[in-house]
Amino acid sequence: MNKYERLDEIARRVNEKGTIRITDIVEDLNVSDMTVRRDLVELEEQGILTKIHGGARSNAAFQYKEMSHHEKHTKKSKEKYEIAKKAADLIEDGNIIFLGPGTTVEMLAKEIENKRLSVVTNCLPVFQILQHKRSEHFSVYLIGGSQRKLTESFVGEMANTLLEKMRFSKIFFSANGIKGNEVMTSSYEEAYTQKLAISHSNEKYILADDSKIGKEDFVSFCELKDLTAIVTNSLTEEQLTSIQQYIEII
Repeated sequence: MNKYERLDEIARRVNEKGTIRITDIVEDLNVSDMTVRRDLVELEEQGILTKIHGGARSNAAFQYKEMSHHEKHTKKSKEKYEIAKKAADLIEDGNIIFLGPGTTVEMLAKEIENKRLSVVTNCLPVFQILQHKRSEHFSVYLIGGSQRKLTESFVGEMANTLLEKMRFSKIFFSANGIKGNEVMTSSYEEAYTQKLAISHSNEKYILADDSKIGKEDFVSFCELKDLTAIVTNSLTEEQLTSIQQYIEII
């Protein structure tokens, strides 16, 4: 188990149980006391937990449960299609783009009609959609690593090592929740990989339907104010007010 898998596991446990003990993590994950203490410091800095004597307690005010990939496909399909069409218009011939995991991004992949493009993704369904569009001037690259079954994306040390060497014109990614300025997802490990790809992109576009606005999830991985724009569908006045102070809305 690498560092990011370990952080993800510790974060999951503390949210499921409410509190955890250092001694239990040391025994269950077969790591040193010092390693666990360093992990808790890092997770506390991320706002996931608060260290207490002998362990940590969760900062989450909800019980975490991520929807399956199939469940996500059935939610807000009309709105996701609208968002995908808008996002496709932002892609220019000659761009080098990164597409993250998510059902809305999969819809975007279907809408891409550019003739000259380089696409990098860590999401298997996105790659499978785009590989049929490959040509002399249309390249598609799949980043490998440890696969998350729920999102069918590749994360972890191998994926991150490859991303460290890459730079992109634009990134299009999604999230499970947007609360205030915070953009959130359900896995610490997946969050880190997305954060890395975002930091290496010139233009950064988040694709999020109205159901994500005001929703909290497991871990925050970026802030709206650092992104280029949010591509979304029709929002309520309250939702508009909550995000337009941070980011351009498309």
